[in-house]
Amino acid sequence: MNHFHLIGVIDLFRGCAVHARGGRRAEYRPVETANGVAIGGDAVALARLYRRQLGLEEIYVADLDAIEGGTPQDALVASIRQLGITIWLDAGITSVAQAQRAHAAGASSVIVGLETLQSFDQLADICSTVGGDRVVFSLDLRGGVPVTAAGTTMSTQSAVEVAASAAGAGVGRLIVLDLERVGMRSGLDVELLGAIRRAVPGLAVFAGGGVRGPSDLLQLADIGCDGALVATALHSGTIDPRARR
Repeated sequence: MNHFHLIGVIDLFRGCAVHARGGRRAEYRPVETANGVAIGGDAVALARLYRRQLGLEEIYVADLDAIEGGTPQDALVASIRQLGITIWLDAGITSVAQAQRAHAAGASSVIVGLETLQSFDQLADICSTVGGDRVVFSLDLRGGVPVTAAGTTMSTQSAVEVAASAAGAGVGRLIVLDLERVGMRSGLDVELLGAIRRAVPGLAVFAGGGVRGPSDLLQLADIGCDGALVATALHSGTIDPRARR
């Protein structure tokens, strides 16, 4: 697993780092402790712990305010970036202008999520303008079923078909994110992840949601995934990135 990337997750909601559980955002509460350290919802403190105590160099930041159509939390993202962290930013990005704003706030990679995307033409436009190597597509699922914006034709596609369409639009990386499994320690849908991995041989594939411990990371590596997004298992100490070195 030398080349397997472990990426810490921070979910931002109204200025706080919150603990995501099952995609039920109304129930998210501030992260109180992580790896035995008091956090009290402080997103910068959580990022600092990931970087300095756990040695993580990459963090996935989900700006839930922006994803739900509110004001992006650019200043908070910039504060996290100042810690010397590489940021993957999911901020409801559906246009070139939004992608450029995310880069200006300090994101090294921008996330375009299926949940807010209107068409793959939008995705292709973003990739061609800012560079596909800087764009990550989030294949948002709920119980293995794609989560799409209302009224889009993408709702008729399977998860594997959506992944293939994203690859065709020019993205360089793909996150398979099952919202139903986030924060629930429910394990992975290895069969679906394997099918998606085989469908997009040219992309780096990352899994999010349901990672419980080191054995799940080994499973992901075995089926050819390139990394995992992890929050709960880092907070509880079930996964210690330092032990993998």
